Amino acid sequence: MKVNIEIDCTPLEARQFFGLPDVGPMQSAVMDRLQHQMTSNIDKLTPEAIMQSWFTFDPRLAERFQDMMLTMTGLGGSRSSDKKSA
Repeated sequence: MKVNIEIDCTPLEARQFFGLPDVGPMQSAVMDRLQHQMTSNIDKLTPEAIMQSWFTFDPRLAERFQDMMLTMTGLGGSRSSDKKSA
């Protein structure tokens, strides 16, 4: 014996029938807060801000990065001030 039951209802009606809470207001509040947080932090995503955050902990890191790029491209070596005499 096979029995098929079709129920035509909205997701909200199904949640109410099973006694589940309405999570719509919570989802709206979370999305509003997420949108506010993203728009307030949009200035931190500019290329200048990203490079600044990368190079703040070592003042000579920018020079070392430039030396590394020059060495990788074969256009130069290390700076003379970094070389140590033996």
